[in-house]
Amino acid sequence: MPNPDQLQRFIFEHSDIRGEILTLEKSYQGALENGSYPQAIQQLIGQFLAAAGLLSATLKFDGVITLQAQGVGPLSLIMADCTRHHNLRAIAKFSTEHSYDKETPLTDLIGKGTLTLTIDPSKGERYQGIVPLESPCLAKCLENYFAQSEQLPTRIWLSSEVTATTSKAAGLLLQALPSQLKSTPEENQHLWEHTTQLADTITAEEQLSLDHEQQLYRLFHQDELRLFDPNPVQFFCSCSADRFAKVLTSMGHDELNDILEEQGLISINCEFCHQQYRFDENDIEKLFGETPPTLH
Repeated sequence: MPNPDQLQRFIFEHSDIRGEILTLEKSYQGALENGSYPQAIQQLIGQFLAAAGLLSATLKFDGVITLQAQGVGPLSLIMADCTRHHNLRAIAKFSTEHSYDKETPLTDLIGKGTLTLTIDPSKGERYQGIVPLESPCLAKCLENYFAQSEQLPTRIWLSSEVTATTSKAAGLLLQALPSQLKSTPEENQHLWEHTTQLADTITAEEQLSLDHEQQLYRLFHQDELRLFDPNPVQFFCSCSADRFAKVLTSMGHDELNDILEEQGLISINCEFCHQQYRFDENDIEKLFGETPPTLH
């Protein structure tokens, strides 16, 4: 893959349309290494990672964007998040008793459920949007989300592939911007329809094998595009002892003491990277600003 683990922004010089194009390889493999997933779920994780990466480009502040689907089906939860600095991670929870086919639609895997998009800034209020999970693929579900949330018209194309030797995922996003040029609404609508019809011709094979410039030339060679410098994308988990310490503190001193009395140690595993954090009696006392008794 010529552009592995890169996210690039581009604009159409003569229309109010912007875009993002992304490819994942090592970052995708890093996320898969932390769980034993059936191939169908591995491929879906790739699409969630690609979608989260594309949407992270819309963040104008430090924070995290999280994409999550959950329901009553054999795949009860799948989520991916990405920071403004393009640090990706993902997780899925599924029934091990179910037989998974990679062609199974998302709605059949999740069952009756919802798609949630959460924007969590490092400073400021959290935003969350929820829509029913009604389309068979993630890209269409996201397009429905943007349509229902009355945001800018948005189209998304996602692809992923898992083989014995590698894992690849890719994404393309087009978005109509508020009118900046001297065009009528009818002209803008025509340009939008024309551009998205061209993008609809992209194949999964092209997304996963061609570099960004080749893909964009293949689709829009009659248009004048400006392709900006790429940003690197990587797998990175933001878990830490301090984060889990805050979670424990919220449980209360008495409950933590009960756990310590029963188990002797509080052990927490990060579900994203499997890093283990352990808290003993001294650690718990320090969380609540108390000094453990000295033993003689």
